[in-house]
Order: sequence, then structure tokens, then C-alpha cells
Amino acid sequence: MSKQTILGRVTQLAKANINALLDQAEDPQKMLDQLIRDYANNISEAEQAVATTIGNLRMLEADHKEDVDAAAEWGAKALAASRKADGLRESGSAAEADRFDNLAKVALGRQMQSEKEAAVAAPVIAAQTEVVDKLKAGLAAMKEKLTELQAKRDELVARARTARAQNTMLDAVKNIDVLDPTSDLHRFEEKVRREEAMALGRQELAASSLDAQFESLEDLGRTSEIEARLAALKSRAA
Repeated sequence: MSKQTILGRVTQLAKANINALLDQAEDPQKMLDQLIRDYANNISEAEQAVATTIGNLRMLEADHKEDVDAAAEWGAKALAASRKADGLRESGSAAEADRFDNLAKVALGRQMQSEKEAAVAAPVIAAQTEVVDKLKAGLAAMKEKLTELQAKRDELVARARTARAQNTMLDAVKNIDVLDPTSDLHRFEEKVRREEAMALGRQELAASSLDAQFESLEDLGRTSEIEARLAALKSRAA
């Protein structure tokens, strides 16, 4: 996996708009579960890739340090050989002085090669360091996003459970609603009302029958009085 590919994936995932994804989802909870799995897998893969990139950077840095140290070491050897040649030349040993001057030249050549390699590696290390810093920041953002996803998932589950509980409660209330003509309670209430009405009717009927009996007694008494008065009239006429 190339550095650009790693950096692109980390950046894209870290900037993912969770709310927009959820708005497009038919089942947000399932989508969040899938997003969490994908994020966890991507973080694991990215961590391995970033670790490899960091390892390569550390190797470059180590090689660069070796080149810098080698350049300094060869420079010191060249200086020592040059001084040795100067001393020999002063003492009259020209041939031996030339040999040490040649050694100084070889050391200077090695120094220049090490300096060149160090100079070539320096911008590569700088660029690689910048990439590693971005990858680390991207990984940190991904982990924060994963925490956000997990929090949203837990919030959604809690809200769904609350909604289900509320709906269950509302269904239960609806089943005992006395204004609902289809509820058992209403039917029982209607039955009681009919029985109460029947009892009232029977009471009224019984009262009517009793009144009629008293009215019959009153009529009988009136008839007897009429008969008595008629008998009295007849006795006077005789």
C-alpha cells in the first residue's frame, strides 16, 4: 500500500460525515454497526501501514546519521593524513609524505560521497516525516470518529428502546380507553348500563302495578258510598 493511498484513505475516513450517512440509511442502527466494524478494520489496517511507514522512516534516519557520521569520520582521517604528510615533508621524507597526501585524498573522496548521500536523503526524510505526522493525525481523528460512532450507536439504541417502551405503553392505554367503543371495558360498561336500566324499568313497572291496585281500592270505596247513599234516599221516600 503506497503512502499516498494510506494517507488518502485515512483522510477520507477521518472526514466522513456520519450524520449525512445516517440520513441516507434505511436502518441507521444496522448502518452504524457496519460503520463501526468497517472503521475498526480500517483503523487496524491503517495502524499496520503507518507502523511500516514509520519503520521505513526510522531506517532512513539511521542511514542518514551513518552518512553524516561517516562524512565526519572521513574528514577527520583526511585531516590526520594531511598533517602526517606535512610533517614527513618537513622532515625530508617526500615520498612518504606523498603517500599520506594520497590517503588524505582518498579520505576526502569518501567524505564527499557520504556528504552527497546524506544530502540526497535529507529532503526524503523531511517529506517522509511530514507524511508520518499526517498519518498519525489521521489515525487520531479516525479513533475519535470511531468513538463518535459508538456513542451515536449507543444513543440510537437507547432512543429506540425508549420509543418502543412508549409505544407499548400507549397501546396499553388505548386498550383500556373508555371512549373506545371496541374496548372490553366499554362493552362491560354498556352491559352494566343495560342491567341498571332493566332494574329501573322493573322498579317503575312494579310501582305502576301498585298504584293501579290502590286506585282499584279507591274506586271500590267510592262505589260502596254511592250504594249507601242511594239506600238512604230510598228509606226516606218510604
